[in-house]
Amino acid sequence: MSKLKLVELTDRGIRTRIKVGDITLGEDFVVIAGPCGVESEKQTLETAEAVKAGGGMMFRGGAFKPRTSPYDFQGLGLEGLRILEKAKLNTGLPIVTEVIDPRDVSWVCEFADILQIGARNMQNYSLLKEVGKAERPVLLKRGMYSTLKEWLNCAEYILAEGNLNVILCERGIRTFETYTRNTLDLSMIPAIKELTHLPIVIDPSHGTGKLSLIEKMSLAAVAAGADGLLLEVHVNPCEAKSDADQQLNPGQFAALMQKILKLNHFMQDKAFKSSITGGDIQ
Repeated sequence: MSKLKLVELTDRGIRTRIKVGDITLGEDFVVIAGPCGVESEKQTLETAEAVKAGGGMMFRGGAFKPRTSPYDFQGLGLEGLRILEKAKLNTGLPIVTEVIDPRDVSWVCEFADILQIGARNMQNYSLLKEVGKAERPVLLKRGMYSTLKEWLNCAEYILAEGNLNVILCERGIRTFETYTRNTLDLSMIPAIKELTHLPIVIDPSHGTGKLSLIEKMSLAAVAAGADGLLLEVHVNPCEAKSDADQQLNPGQFAALMQKILKLNHFMQDKAFKSSITGGDIQ
């Protein structure tokens, strides 16, 4: 890891804090939630209101959708970004959305508070360099076949261009397992904390692909020390044009948020933290 000059945690142990609106990611526990894709104005605005009411801190939604099949829903593009802008105006929630083309970065920045780099683009070095020049924080997802070192090297590309506001996102990797969509690697949370100063959020929606597993993996991520979660929420999941099986409905999201916030509060309790960090495991 010696070549990671900018990503590495220094001897001083200073960690990156990223301020977006009233939220400081890396200091506050942040839940970013919203639909896989922006499908219509009605669907997006209703979901944004549900995320706000349920306690979400940021709103996510894909205006551009890189899909495995060219015949699947690809997103609404500029129209989708304008819908996200309206969702922010209505709710006050900062917007997280994916950018997939270096040529689009400058104008996507006009709508997005955080630029997301998806798993398929983790090693798109032209895109990494371009978002590295942008004045927006970047949420960098781990590639589905990528090692920790490869992931951190991609973060280094962004930092090397001058953008120091990078958030890492573990979203599961491909393994031999077929029951889940991916294998959610929660060991990345303490590993990232050991090696780098960057905050890490967990995406249990893509990490499992199963609605029944999202709650347990979300709580496990909180317990493991994640800085936040990225959750898929849809006002009517059965009608979703993408990833219908892994999107929470508003009621499920609100119930999960109560558990997340309660566990996070417990984890932040000084007496509890002292009891579990009082001695090293031999």
